[in-house]
Amino acid sequence: MRRRHGIIPTMLAAWLTAAFTMLAMGLPAPAAADTDAEQLVRRTAEETLRTLENRRDQLDGNPAAIYDLVGDKLAPHFDFELITRSAVGRDWARASPAQRRQLVSAFRALLISTYARSLARYSGEDVIYQPARAGTRDGTVVVPTEVTGGGGPPIPIDYRMHDAHGSWKVYDLVIENVSMISSYRGQFRAIIGRSGVDGLIQELEAKAAGT
Repeated sequence: MRRRHGIIPTMLAAWLTAAFTMLAMGLPAPAAADTDAEQLVRRTAEETLRTLENRRDQLDGNPAAIYDLVGDKLAPHFDFELITRSAVGRDWARASPAQRRQLVSAFRALLISTYARSLARYSGEDVIYQPARAGTRDGTVVVPTEVTGGGGPPIPIDYRMHDAHGSWKVYDLVIENVSMISSYRGQFRAIIGRSGVDGLIQELEAKAAGT
C-alpha cells in the first residue's frame, strides 16, 4: 500500500474508516474480562448510527456537523494524550507543559477531522472478527479484525484499547502489522528535527484546519 508524504499517510483513511466500521458493526463478546470494552464499543456504535440516521439530511454534505458528531460520540473513547505522547516519542520530554497541551489539542483536532471525513465516506464495508485477546500489557485488549469490501483484498486491523482508570479507551490502530502511532512517529521526529516542537504544533494545526 502506497503512502503519501506529509502528516497524513494514505493508509490513515483506511485506518479510521476501519475503526468506524468496527464501531458501526459492533464487536463480538470476548472473555468476561473484556465484556465492558465490548459493551462500550457497541453502545457508542448504536448511538452514533442512530444520530446519523436521525440527522442524515443535516449531516450529508456538512463536514462541520460530522466533525461535531465524531467529537461528541467517538472522540471521548480515544486516549488522545497517550496517542500523542506515543507518536511524539522521545521528543515528548523536550516539550514544555504548554507545548504538550498544544500537541495533544492539535493532534486531536487532526485525527477527528480525518475521522470525520472517513465517516462521511463510510459505505457499509463488512468486518470479520476474530476472538479478542489480552494485550501485551496488563489492562489492555487487542481485537483482531479483517475489513472486507470495496473490491480489494481483506485488510487486517488490530484495534487496541486500554483500561484508563476504569474506562476503556483506544490507544492505537494497527493495519497490516503497521502501527498508526509508529507511522506518525517517524514523521513527527523529522518535523521536530527540522522545525522544533513548535514547528510540529504549527504543522498539525495547519493540517487540522485543512491548509
